[in-house]
Amino acid sequence: MKLPRRRFLRLALGAAALPAAARLASAQTYPQRPVKIIVSNIPGGLGFDLVARAVAERLSARLNQPFIVENRPGAAGNVGAEAVARSAPDGHTLLVALGSTFTINPSLYRKLPFDPQKDFKFIAIMATTSNMLVVHPSLPVKSVADLIAFATAAAAKKQPIAYPSGGNGTPGHLLMENFRQQAGFEAIHAPYRGNPQLVIDLVAGQVKVGFVATTGVIQHVREGRLRGLAISTRMRSPLAPDMLTIAEAGYPELEFESYTLLAAPAGIPGTISDLLEREVLQVLASPELQEKFRAQDTMITPMNAAQTRARIEADAQIWAKVVKATGMRID
Repeated sequence: MKLPRRRFLRLALGAAALPAAARLASAQTYPQRPVKIIVSNIPGGLGFDLVARAVAERLSARLNQPFIVENRPGAAGNVGAEAVARSAPDGHTLLVALGSTFTINPSLYRKLPFDPQKDFKFIAIMATTSNMLVVHPSLPVKSVADLIAFATAAAAKKQPIAYPSGGNGTPGHLLMENFRQQAGFEAIHAPYRGNPQLVIDLVAGQVKVGFVATTGVIQHVREGRLRGLAISTRMRSPLAPDMLTIAEAGYPELEFESYTLLAAPAGIPGTISDLLEREVLQVLASPELQEKFRAQDTMITPMNAAQTRARIEADAQIWAKVVKATGMRID
């Protein structure tokens, strides 16, 4: 049967409008049920877990559905990222992770269970924090130079220092390994399953030195249970303005800033990812939220989706060179 031309055009235009209408409807009805935010670390393990919970609470109020945090630690963020990569791309499963999952892990791990570029839609960078090089007060060390001299002497006596990290391939591991290679001393890596037990053992003197997220150690440094030697970021920490940056201490190549990002599975409808981006950026604009985390050396530093992807791509190239220099690879 041959349709009249005008009717054919009306039907064709109507069909073309259906996908756009469906996308609009999906954004207007999202979220349709509770949203799960998978955090790739243990509860309270780092500032980014606390940021995830604060943002989840505010998104719940704004979008009238619960945003529920579920912690899935392991393999320097790979376990949580894999779970999100394999979930339905409908906006009801999201990921909060450190940028290192996408900038360090691709070079460090011989095989990843996800494709960092193809399996995710990056929504926003939410916050940044520094790492602090700390020592136990029992060590006769008051500067980076003192630490290098002490570690060098210990290695010469066949008693190399042990340094902890939150796990193989975590920023604390890479930073310390890069540092010891640049400074020329031997050390033994002691990986932990997250930061809380690591910090407990540092304070107890079970381990003596390490790069640790500043938010987890700043109070111990203030109260004398640990001694801070340097901050990993380019600028000094407002919570420790007298402490040198690692660049000021003579190691500019060790500058490092951890950032917390929000991502969704690739294939999420653009209307939903755009909605999430807008809502998250509005939540992060809250002066109350910014002040709350500033007191923990976690800076709310919002970046939109395009800026987030650009930064990840640029940082991945930088870390590929660092990982190659250290010779580290994880199966």
